Amino acid sequence: MSTATHSLPRTIGAHAVLLTYTVIALFPVILVIMNSFKSRAGIFGAPLTPPTPKTFDLIGYTTVFGQGDFLHYFQNSLVVTVASLFFVLLFGAMAAFALSEYRFRGNTMMGLYLALGIMIPIRLGTVAILQLMVASGLVNTLMALILVYTAQGLPLAIFILSEFMKQVSDDLKNAGRIDGLSEYTIFFRLVLPLVRPSMATVAVFTMIPIWNDLWFPLILAPSEETKTVTLGAQLFLGQFVTNWNAILAALSLAILPVLILYVIFSRQLIRGITSGAVK
Repeated sequence: MSTATHSLPRTIGAHAVLLTYTVIALFPVILVIMNSFKSRAGIFGAPLTPPTPKTFDLIGYTTVFGQGDFLHYFQNSLVVTVASLFFVLLFGAMAAFALSEYRFRGNTMMGLYLALGIMIPIRLGTVAILQLMVASGLVNTLMALILVYTAQGLPLAIFILSEFMKQVSDDLKNAGRIDGLSEYTIFFRLVLPLVRPSMATVAVFTMIPIWNDLWFPLILAPSEETKTVTLGAQLFLGQFVTNWNAILAALSLAILPVLILYVIFSRQLIRGITSGAVK
């Protein structure tokens, strides 16, 4: 009884802190979505209140779908993000499996070298990356963005997945080898299904920076055919006049894929984050 009495205030305190953090984190998102359904006067007159019959207006969404080629920008972002995620998860899982399963000279140094990619921002190499893309003829192509984002996401993916793959039972893998399974079959059919929570964690943490990135689309793919959602939203930013209705509507639409991904992978994400703490 005493332990339960002492733990109750701690539980209430922990939930209060988490609830406060949740409100602070969600407040900007709710504010953007809320104001995207208002007129310009409603945005500046009462930005913190929900839309009312007097301030409700869909002018932002009609402008986005009417003036800007938003669906094309959305498609470009979707192609770049999905392709980058596929290559990050595939190559990251393969590299993590090799580092965790096989022992060779330089194994530890290779892991440390790959971990440096987490600490060194890829934007520091923008000039060299641009020169490489120009020499390769990949400027103003989606492939340029896919290659950059794949390289950007691999260090974190390898770091996370290698730790989870070390926890996969050696007996299971050795049993597969005794049954005559190839290393590829062991990897795809035995190991990958057991590390799905960590794959979901990597997918969420990789997708958000790719989807929200403005730097590399502006540098490597600024043409009309290759613009992404974040770069396309800049159309409504002017030197003297800014169309806030259209910007808020574009940002609200851009939030949707991230929310959908989180809803789909939320259970796997939580399992991936907490499984390392619970033995």
